Amino acid sequence: MNHPHSSGMQRSLRQCLSHMAAMLYRHGHVLETVTISHRGLDRQALKALGAASSDWSQCQKVLENSQAATWNDQQRLVLTGLGRELLFDMFGEGAADCA
Repeated sequence: MNHPHSSGMQRSLRQCLSHMAAMLYRHGHVLETVTISHRGLDRQALKALGAASSDWSQCQKVLENSQAATWNDQQRLVLTGLGRELLFDMFGEGAADCA
């Protein structure tokens, strides 16, 4: 049985992922920036996104708390398997194919 809380969480998680995707595109990033584990957004990029959108930091928190995003070895924010799966689910597998 689906937990009512988890579906609400997933809904806001999906909203955050789509917001994140839109913000990345708006700032000249591509989805691969966050879907490839050795790439990621550094603190400077995150600061710029946070400055550009009042929703960014809240979404980043939701992504991290739900374990859809994490910090890689270079201390850059990247999506986890869960985050990538949801993103591909929403935007289609081709959304973040490696060129």
